Amino acid sequence: MSPVLAGVLQLLALIAALALAYRPLGDHMARVYSSTQHLRVEKWMYKAIGANPDAEMRWPAYLRGVLAFSAVGVLFLYLLQRLQGSLPGSLGFSSIDPDQAFNTAASFVSNTNWQSYYGEQAMGHVVQTAGLAVQNFVSAAVGIAVAVALVRGFARSRTGELGNFWADLVRGTVRVLLPIAVLGALALVACGAIQNFAGIHEVGRFMGGTQQWNGGAVASQEAIKELGTNGGGYFNANSAHPFENPDGISNLLEVFLILLIPFALTRTFGRMVGSLRQGYAILATMATIWLGFTALMMWTEFAHHGPAFDIAGGAMEGKETRFGIGASAIFSVATTLTSTGAVNSFHSSNTALGGGINMLGMQLGEIAPGGVGSGLYGMLVLAIIAVFIAGLMVGRTPEYLGKKIGTREIKLAACYILVTPALVLCFTAAAMALPTPVHSMTNSGAHGFSEILYAYTSGANNNGSAFAGLNADTQWFNTTIGLAMLLGRFLPMVFVLALAGSLAEQRPVPATAGTLRTEKPLFTGLLVGTILIITGLTYFPALALGPLAEGLAS
Repeated sequence: MSPVLAGVLQLLALIAALALAYRPLGDHMARVYSSTQHLRVEKWMYKAIGANPDAEMRWPAYLRGVLAFSAVGVLFLYLLQRLQGSLPGSLGFSSIDPDQAFNTAASFVSNTNWQSYYGEQAMGHVVQTAGLAVQNFVSAAVGIAVAVALVRGFARSRTGELGNFWADLVRGTVRVLLPIAVLGALALVACGAIQNFAGIHEVGRFMGGTQQWNGGAVASQEAIKELGTNGGGYFNANSAHPFENPDGISNLLEVFLILLIPFALTRTFGRMVGSLRQGYAILATMATIWLGFTALMMWTEFAHHGPAFDIAGGAMEGKETRFGIGASAIFSVATTLTSTGAVNSFHSSNTALGGGINMLGMQLGEIAPGGVGSGLYGMLVLAIIAVFIAGLMVGRTPEYLGKKIGTREIKLAACYILVTPALVLCFTAAAMALPTPVHSMTNSGAHGFSEILYAYTSGANNNGSAFAGLNADTQWFNTTIGLAMLLGRFLPMVFVLALAGSLAEQRPVPATAGTLRTEKPLFTGLLVGTILIITGLTYFPALALGPLAEGLAS
């Protein structure tokens, strides 16, 4: 079987699996976030944190809950790392330095999971399980909660109430993420991923020396790492490591987990707003971009030139032979079009245009299908921009899902789409202008610039993957990327929740003959065009200096 055919068949199998899970999971999440009943274990949690799950919140209260919970998470994870040397189960590792502890705490709480350290050489079992794995669950649950709050803003009228953050957080963790993660972990163990609390041990001799590996609860963390679109691996090699991702079946399972909830949330959205067709329109937009990027990535990686590429069957440098080009391309697009950031190949070793595709996928705002929760609310904000543009073209006040898009709504949407590019471009410019940060670049010229642009794109968009040619474990990069991750996660949430509150207060507007039909293919095309144009205008100059310049020169 040719490598190209193998890649296409894997893609078709993935699409079939996602299609089978789409309806039951989407309907289940709609029931979870619409229910007024509480499970017994949930009641215990509410009592422990002193929350009233039945109290409705307006958007400022909902936002305070998000920020307070996340701030406590950053502080707890920071202290856990700083005290690691005194904790049991540390495997003899010392406490983490302050700048790296801050970077890691910001990374996992913001659902970014950027790692400037070697996991198997820095983090013991306590930090990995009680710190990082816990944040893999709750940071994902926070993203879903904010998305659900925005959906309620569209579904409700003449009220500013958006639900209860604590109830949404607990339900998302207990009823959605935890059950699927358990099943995913069992499947990964069956594929060969390890699951233990073993210490450091020698595994054999190599080139006259010995290799040492530590065990860990890898399968369970791997499952929620992918399911929650987190991305932080137990080992430095991430999902290229055989302990995390043993074979082609586990690889396909991990991609399935990455895409599962973001795609299914579109059906949840359709259910909660009372129109499944609206959910299908958002799904079609996400799927069009995802399939387009996957096809482009596979083409750029298979379109090899020269005898070395011919012998290897394509651009195999930096890729695992057990996966090959097709599976590596599918995985890299899935992780960079979501906020996962996991890698099963070396992104810096992609062809120049392939690296640019990964970078552009993040720069779209990670909305196709995007992170858990963040993909849906990001796409809905861009849908508001699209109907606003359509309204300008026909001279009509724009409406979306029966809500008028007025001055306040469009200002909030504009702030949302501007804040992340501003972080990426400003931090990249500062790093290139100052004398010290550029010393971390492994390469010079366009590829070296791409390393830094990729790092801040990954951080501010809460992705977490790296070009891997950049030494990011410095005080400058640990601090600035940490700030980019926090600001890139929580500033957009401020605008999303304010937008949700504004929409919930409106009276519904009846549809007329002049209303734009946002469930039709025409709107899907308009939305795809809006996304690509906004991203192109924002990032094209930077991309022209990096991957495009390198691609044209090769």
